[in-house]
Amino acid sequence: MRAELLVALKKAQPLTAHQLGEQFGLTANALRRHLKALEEDGLVRHQRDVRGVGAPTYAFSLTPAGEALFPRSYVQVLATALEALRVQTGDTAVEAVLEAEWRRLADEAAPVLEALPLEERVPLVAELLTAKGYMAEVVPTSDQQLSEGEDAEQRFLTLRIHNCAVREIAERFPQACAVEEKFVERLLGVPLVRNAHRLGGCGHCEYGVSGHLSTVKQEQA
Repeated sequence: MRAELLVALKKAQPLTAHQLGEQFGLTANALRRHLKALEEDGLVRHQRDVRGVGAPTYAFSLTPAGEALFPRSYVQVLATALEALRVQTGDTAVEAVLEAEWRRLADEAAPVLEALPLEERVPLVAELLTAKGYMAEVVPTSDQQLSEGEDAEQRFLTLRIHNCAVREIAERFPQACAVEEKFVERLLGVPLVRNAHRLGGCGHCEYGVSGHLSTVKQEQA
């Protein structure tokens, strides 16, 4: 139960005990014991959340120790190496190193991905990213999320990334995010629109996947 709570908070923090209870089909009181234990372990914290009229509620989120439970790949070693490389040769060399790992993944996955229609390609890319520690998922784009002038056939999927496996690197080397976006576009074979960015203060990164349902259906026929 506690592991599931950590994952739920990672995906959509902060959350109240009531919101978590709705997710797991339990009462808020039933969950508070687990949340208290996670707080005592230093993995979760809470803060007052005043929402309109009435008594304040308490919203729970992960502490830095809780965040550290999720994969960060080879971050510290790579960050140190990239910093040394930047001092010696500049940002261009840093970007080349960041691109190298993504290029390897793209080259390995391309033969499989190219044979799939887009709506099957996106979930597979999410699985590949999750295997690298990115905790990615695919969600349908609702009508409310569409930009003006778009319809449900122009953008119909959202690729959401809950855990940045190289967050510390992205904070020190912003070009890492541009490299990620470029190669995810290459994996999918269609343009992406960044709807949310963790470095911009959002709880996750999110890409709108541009495509056309009629094209997908034609490919599947």
